[in-house]
Amino acid sequence: MDDELTLAELPVGCSAIITEIEADAAERARLSQLGLTAGTELICRLRAAGGSPVAFSVRGVTFALRDTDCRRIRLRAARPKNSRTYLLAGNPNVGKSTVFNALTGLKQHTGNWCGKTVTGAVGHCTYRGQHITLIDTPGTCSLRSETAEESAAAEVLLHTPHDCVFCICDATAPERGIRLALELLECGEPVILAVNLMDEAERQGIRIDRALLSAQLGIPVVTLSARKKGAARALLDAAADTVLPPEKPPLRYSEETEAEICRITGSEHSSRFAAVSALLQKARQNPDAESKRTAAETERVLLDAAHRICAAAVQIPPEAGARTRLADRLLTGPLLRIPLMLLLFLLVFWLTLVGANYPSKWLAAGCSALCAAAKTAAGTIGLPQWLSGALIDGALRGTGWVVSVMLPPMAVFFPLFTLLEDVGLLPRLAFNADRCFARCHACGKQCLTMAMGFGCNAVGVTECRIIQSRRERLIAVLTNALVPCNGRFPALIAVITCFFAGTGHSLRAALLLTVLIALSIAVTLLCSALLSRTVLRGTPSSFVLEMPPFRRPQLLRILVRSVLDRTVFVLGRAVVTAAPVSLLIWVLANCRISEQSLLSLLAGLLNPFGILLGLDGVILLAFLLGLPANEIVLPVAVTAYLGCTALTDYGSYAALHTLLTANGWTLHTAACFLILTLFHAPCATTLLTVRRETGSRRLTAAAFLLPSVVGILLTGGLSALLTLCGL
Repeated sequence: MDDELTLAELPVGCSAIITEIEADAAERARLSQLGLTAGTELICRLRAAGGSPVAFSVRGVTFALRDTDCRRIRLRAARPKNSRTYLLAGNPNVGKSTVFNALTGLKQHTGNWCGKTVTGAVGHCTYRGQHITLIDTPGTCSLRSETAEESAAAEVLLHTPHDCVFCICDATAPERGIRLALELLECGEPVILAVNLMDEAERQGIRIDRALLSAQLGIPVVTLSARKKGAARALLDAAADTVLPPEKPPLRYSEETEAEICRITGSEHSSRFAAVSALLQKARQNPDAESKRTAAETERVLLDAAHRICAAAVQIPPEAGARTRLADRLLTGPLLRIPLMLLLFLLVFWLTLVGANYPSKWLAAGCSALCAAAKTAAGTIGLPQWLSGALIDGALRGTGWVVSVMLPPMAVFFPLFTLLEDVGLLPRLAFNADRCFARCHACGKQCLTMAMGFGCNAVGVTECRIIQSRRERLIAVLTNALVPCNGRFPALIAVITCFFAGTGHSLRAALLLTVLIALSIAVTLLCSALLSRTVLRGTPSSFVLEMPPFRRPQLLRILVRSVLDRTVFVLGRAVVTAAPVSLLIWVLANCRISEQSLLSLLAGLLNPFGILLGLDGVILLAFLLGLPANEIVLPVAVTAYLGCTALTDYGSYAALHTLLTANGWTLHTAACFLILTLFHAPCATTLLTVRRETGSRRLTAAAFLLPSVVGILLTGGLSALLTLCGL
């Protein structure tokens, strides 16, 4: 819940304190007679349908006001008694989210690449009888906002009421973390420094004098390895008592800056901490020369102090990080970088293909058995045939089919993808790809967002926040759907297996799928270059990418997190959208005009345009109905071809091949289908995410039109080429 809100926004069951009543004197007098005065605590009890009126309790009595009146009563969140709020701050890739997960059990996803946490997360725990609220902020190197996540981190750290800040730093490279802790201290924040990843530091021979580090900073210092069970609780021990800013003299700046600090302290603010915070805030918001000078001097003083403290309290042997440097030379070298990356993708796709076959068959069989049992039960209780058909043959069967097709590939692909993140391979992928993106006047970090798009385009769009330049961020957002998400893989795999690879040749199918992925990447680069030279022209920004060390993966955590954070999320989205679409398809298949179903009539209307693309009207209709979820495109086509009254499973690749060829499919049709599957409009969830991230309807429309136009042009061009060649 936000710290400041109105009574109309207060969630049911939550309490808050009145800060102001925006009304005339007569209205305020009337409300004060009811006990509604500034400083009074109230609790929201009920909210009527439509949000008005609102019932709330104050001074033991429950009242109700209309929504318009509730908007005039301003509140601030009331903190529970005997509670504390702690913020987690730190550089990217220091294990901050791992600390958060260990303390709260919320199990937020962590990834071994810069900028992974782009939004804050709130968790709760109980410690020594106290209610603890922990807020995980985005990774940041400074309180001066440079990117969207750094701006969000600064906003939370400087403006969210809290008792203490846990500043997390990497034990293998602590200097940057100490620099951030010093900046927080200069702003008057109560700080505890948490030196994480001590197990890795010990393996590299790095030694940290915790007592000396604490004495130099004047704050508590906790060393821990958050991956070990219970280790993070030491932070709560250190924060059990109120932690105040150190009383030691603050950092010294130049005479001009010191004079400005004294002037601000004497006129506007009561403390030196507040004056320094005001200077930093001015440096963040104003690009003038004076502010830039202040920012540069502040940065120099902080870095010098952090280096001095680190040199005294931390011993780093010369051979530390030698293994990472050796692995980097292999993965980013001129000879092996491209073959190794292609081999890596090929291995991931092959394992996905092999690992998903049998579970998919088992789930499909279970779905059929469940639908049969539901039909029997519906007949027993006398449910009308049309209602049982709509609910069971429509919504239930269609949703079950989507689950059986989607779940197995995701359950294999996402853990493998999460493993690449956890080890630290994805930043190397961005490093290798930056040369290509630089030629397109785009950012190399787009490679990371594109890689996330292979799992889910909506997630890939969200991750575009890690790109600093707005122009380059928009390029990444608009082109993210040009790489196929997990929802398109089942259709790609099925058609590749049926027409090009053959059953029993999973390696050949994986190779062909890798070729299609390479094509999608090439088209993404081409469209990025086109956008950067037309509607999104601009000067390329500087490319800064943190190369985190290679780390030993946490296999159990990877499995749990990839299933819960990604697989369940994407599957839940697919189920929510598949159920109503399956019901719609059932209605279209069962409503008939002149002995023809609406599904067939609509397919017939689209058939002329489909022929131009080397396809037919059934396929185009399947893509249109698949807008809510890409996973149902092929099931819709199968249903229309069979003339069934509900989404139908094709059973096996051999049966699918027989059905498609009987309906006129050739290698020509299959090739055009693969291209249109690669490049078509993103799903509804991705479009809503684009709208939320950009705040623009025009950009959302562009995100819809760009892949659609690319798909139509490429599919039509391929069809014409194949026709000229006599294929």
